[in-house]
Amino acid sequence: MVTQRSSKKSHKRLTKHSSAPAGSDAPQGELTHVDATGRAKMVDVSEKAPTVRQAVARAEVHLQRETLAKIKSNAIAKGDVLAVAQVAGVLAAKRTDELIPLTHPLPLTGVAVAFRFNETTPAVEIEATVSTVAPTGVEMEALAAVAAAALTIYDMCKAVDRGMTIERLRLVSKTGGRRGAYYREGEA
Repeated sequence: MVTQRSSKKSHKRLTKHSSAPAGSDAPQGELTHVDATGRAKMVDVSEKAPTVRQAVARAEVHLQRETLAKIKSNAIAKGDVLAVAQVAGVLAAKRTDELIPLTHPLPLTGVAVAFRFNETTPAVEIEATVSTVAPTGVEMEALAAVAAAALTIYDMCKAVDRGMTIERLRLVSKTGGRRGAYYREGEA
């Protein structure tokens, strides 16, 4: 069932944010995935030229020290946690358009998923770098990759540590496209 917005104020706001013509980038900060009536829509990118684009996303899985030690020594009963999480991240990036309704299917030219152990926290830090040559960016693919990798770590380790948390899922950088580069402050 589709719900209608009852407030004229929110309808006007949605209408204002959807004023960009099909196939163009809306001004920075304006919504592009709603039409003039406030309904969700997939942005038409058919008039945009393909450019080289890349996005980097990160997330962290916070866990017990003993769990981190088991991952490092490959002592988790389900198998090699990071190998499975890496494959899950790559697969999620490739299938993002099946997971996130308004994303475009993209021809990915590269997906890299890497891990780092943080002994202090303790945590497994995840980073995904996704590349394409396309008329739209790969931010969602990078975010999907780290989310799936994090969820896979949780799944592989939940028998020994149900208290794990997935934290700080974020876009770190993106390059390419009309809007140019974005770099999250404080991230190297």
